[in-house]
Amino acid sequence: MAYNSVYVCVTVLFFSTLISSQLLQTCRLIRSTSDLPVLTSEGDIMIGALFSLHDTVLESPPSFTEEPHPTQCSGFNFRTFRWMQTMIFAIEEINRDKRLLANLTLGYKIYDSCSTPFHALRTALALMNGNEGGTGKPKCRGRVPVVIGDGGSTLSLVVARFLGVFHVPQVSYFSSCACLSNKLEFPSFLRTMPSDFFQVDALAQLVQHFGWSWIGTFAGDDAYGRGGAQIFNDEVTKLGACIAFYEIIPKNHDQTEMSRIVKRIRETGTRVVLVFALEQDARALFWEALQQNLTSIQWLASEAWITAAVLSTPEFHSILQGSMGYAIRRADIPRLQPFLLRLHPSKYPQDPFVVQFWQEMFKCSLGTSTSIRPPCNGSEVLANTGNIYSDVSQLRISYNVYKAVYAIAHALDSMLHCEPGKGPFAGGSCPNSSSIQPWQLLDYLKHIHFTNDFGEETKFDRNGDPVAMYDLINWQLIGNGEVRYATVGRFDETMQPKLVIEEKNIIWNGNQRQVPTSVCSTSCPPGTRKATRPNFPLCCFDCIICAAGEVSNQTDALECEKCLPEFWSNTRRDTCIPKLVEFLSYNDTMGITLLAVALLGSCFTLAVALIFVLKRHTPLVKANNSELSFLILSSLWLCFLCALAFIGQPTSWSCGLRHTAFGIAFSLCLSCILGKTMVVLMAFRATLPGTNVMKWFGPLQQRGIIFLCTAVQLVICCTWLSVAPPVPRKLMTRETARIILLCDVGSPLAFSLVLGYIGLLAAVCFLLAFFARKLPDNFNEAKFITFSMLIFCAVWIAFVPAYVSSPGKYTVAVEIFAILASSYGLLLCIFTPKCYIILLKPEKNTKRYLMSKSNSERKY
Repeated sequence: MAYNSVYVCVTVLFFSTLISSQLLQTCRLIRSTSDLPVLTSEGDIMIGALFSLHDTVLESPPSFTEEPHPTQCSGFNFRTFRWMQTMIFAIEEINRDKRLLANLTLGYKIYDSCSTPFHALRTALALMNGNEGGTGKPKCRGRVPVVIGDGGSTLSLVVARFLGVFHVPQVSYFSSCACLSNKLEFPSFLRTMPSDFFQVDALAQLVQHFGWSWIGTFAGDDAYGRGGAQIFNDEVTKLGACIAFYEIIPKNHDQTEMSRIVKRIRETGTRVVLVFALEQDARALFWEALQQNLTSIQWLASEAWITAAVLSTPEFHSILQGSMGYAIRRADIPRLQPFLLRLHPSKYPQDPFVVQFWQEMFKCSLGTSTSIRPPCNGSEVLANTGNIYSDVSQLRISYNVYKAVYAIAHALDSMLHCEPGKGPFAGGSCPNSSSIQPWQLLDYLKHIHFTNDFGEETKFDRNGDPVAMYDLINWQLIGNGEVRYATVGRFDETMQPKLVIEEKNIIWNGNQRQVPTSVCSTSCPPGTRKATRPNFPLCCFDCIICAAGEVSNQTDALECEKCLPEFWSNTRRDTCIPKLVEFLSYNDTMGITLLAVALLGSCFTLAVALIFVLKRHTPLVKANNSELSFLILSSLWLCFLCALAFIGQPTSWSCGLRHTAFGIAFSLCLSCILGKTMVVLMAFRATLPGTNVMKWFGPLQQRGIIFLCTAVQLVICCTWLSVAPPVPRKLMTRETARIILLCDVGSPLAFSLVLGYIGLLAAVCFLLAFFARKLPDNFNEAKFITFSMLIFCAVWIAFVPAYVSSPGKYTVAVEIFAILASSYGLLLCIFTPKCYIILLKPEKNTKRYLMSKSNSERKY
């Protein structure tokens, strides 16, 4: 490390002196950067770019006695290669666009910084040197006026210090360290990646939104982790929360230390833990948490690892499922994927990175085959790979690169359209478009403000930071066991409110829908009450949600207040709202269904009556006493229609009509059936020698029986309505959130008498029909009356316990069901056999057939 540090310092001093000197008349070729691979495309204006296409550098320590060997990098990064291709895509798109830089074309020089500060500095020096290593006289004017990159904050810190000396604007796409906002140290640094200041603000608002007040914090042992975590701790403390612990993840990932800091989670009892670290440090922490089976923690993520593919492997699903954090905004860039899939080594022989990309992608060799990799056969197809390079579903950093290119293009366009006398420089002067100076371009970059094709504004504040916009990401497991980065909210600095959360779409740790709680807090929100916890710090107490029917409308309420009987607490338990009124209405599904069944029954009854009217002269209709049959059908029609009085909001009129109407209608129906049954039974008795019974059961007597039986029920109902009529009533209890509108029967005795009298008539009909069920006749109606009475009695016997146990509107529904079921039973059992013969068996609808004995009787 000592040798490297000395080498870096010497190199920086040497090249800074060489390039910045305005007195040099000739340029000297700097040999130390000629070995760097570079991708170049000529244009009127060249844009420099740095991408960490490899993860490490393989090189021997410098000896300072001979020229260093060419640099070798290893660990090809497909995601970074996609970023680089996105930059090329944006430049080519701008060159085709006639609206932007119409008379100029953009070119580029792209270097690989290999993820190391030293190599990043060398590539920056190569961009400032302006010579591509070709033959002939070097050209110093080839120096690029602007640089895009680098990726990580550590790399950008080194490059920004160097480029800032020459006021060369640098636009980074992935450096979020808040330290880079210091314009005294980094005067020419800008970025399309929001500063960690904004991310921490968004995280603090997230904690405040969910009421978490006992938070644990882990930080990576670097400027990114320590700086971000410290700012977060300060912010949430200002909001009244408590920090349960603050631990640093060691860079060497020492097993003993990792075990100790993970145990701190259990010791403090916190349920919510923020990890502000790079993905490799976060992975070491989660691996230790996995070893300790720590599966009940809700992890909050920093932007560095919330969408990291290395953590979405199945081994971490048990502890990271439900994790939440912010990621920079994504976008769908049209036509980018076909552009990415265009690559092939034969099409781009001059590209020094395509060969490495192709060999790493297909694990083959484009040169001589080795024992490790076979030769590439030329039939490889990028579209058939599932690599992250061609995955355009999460274009976040790629979108930042895209915005960086367009920001530079808009700044250049503004320079070219500068009107003399209205320029931004002294005396209103404009820059020389034929010789663009970096410091002039920097001034224009600082003041750009445009809206791209995605409807997003791009501009930089006075610190060179963009407008902070984040997607709130929630890790959710999908059916095939993969992690889906679900967007469940957003943070937009330009909107009000800044933070919007779709709570219903969030799946928390443990596959739960309920928001996890952290029990330590300095304040309880409305809807809860304070409950102190012994042996805990003063700021720690439980926030107990008020019970249903109770509210608290102030912060830190000690007790919850009960709502008045007519009111109920809202979902937040902070105010009392009127209770919901419940009754069986025509608008709900149950009411509509019962209405349809009742109307259908009435239509069936009318249809049967129509058949009997049309066939009234046939023997079967005459033999069954057409007058009684029509009277029974009329009463059944009333029975079906009286069910409608039970549907709708109870009123004094409807409550009085409900039970009296169905009581009288059923009494009339059963009275008619009773008269018919008695006639059938007595008709058989009258055939015996010496019997003269039928004179007591003629038409006049039948009408008298029907009138007398119905009159008894009529008297009961009239007495009921005059003495203690049914009235509408509100059923309100403090334990329920609803007011049940129902009809109070007024007099339980009268209600019991109505039902009892109906039951008495049904029982008498059943007994008489039962005795007459085996009378020898080709059409024995008593048998069908027996079945109908059996169904009738069964329905009303089952009605009693169902009526008593049903709550609210279901009590009314049970009663309607009993009315309709018994009515359908009477209609189907008594009249279906008759309609069957009338319509389908006309040969049996003859006087001879009806007067003859049954076949079974003739056998004896």
